[in-house]
Amino acid sequence: MNFEYNHLLPAGFNDRSRVWVYQASRLFTVSEALQIEDILNGLAANWKAHGVPVKGYANLFFGQFIILMADETATGVSGCSIDSVVRIIQQIEKQFGVEMFNWQNLAFVVKDKVQVIPRQQFNYALENNFITPDTLFFNNVVATKKDLEENWIIPVKDSWLKTKIRASPQPLS
Repeated sequence: MNFEYNHLLPAGFNDRSRVWVYQASRLFTVSEALQIEDILNGLAANWKAHGVPVKGYANLFFGQFIILMADETATGVSGCSIDSVVRIIQQIEKQFGVEMFNWQNLAFVVKDKVQVIPRQQFNYALENNFITPDTLFFNNVVATKKDLEENWIIPVKDSWLKTKIRASPQPLS
């Protein structure tokens, strides 16, 4: 699978545009993805903050990640406008039977596919070489467009997970 994505991001958005990444607990089917793309197109076209249109972007990446972006140089987003987006993500959860808010699910590129591992199984996966420090990780805590472009899909060793990597035990002498 090709994990290049920067060319899909909107060129006319400021580097400081706010970003939210929602990761589904599973890959969407093609039929589901088409329905979700329609929902996201509607979200981006109708996103408002205090009645003013938000310069927004919404897209489904790799059949499993919803990325939302708001260029606040045009209109700032507020609690109410963010809440409206959260309600749409919750609607997607319910309609398609997936989790979108489970931050304990971590996603990695393993054997050229997105694999989701519960956070409590991270060290087990590492110890058993299912993932390595060089395995690509979806760093869903990115907060800006620039951060998304540079730090979304990165090696585990370059992510916040690096602090969770246990040092290899030293051989006994």
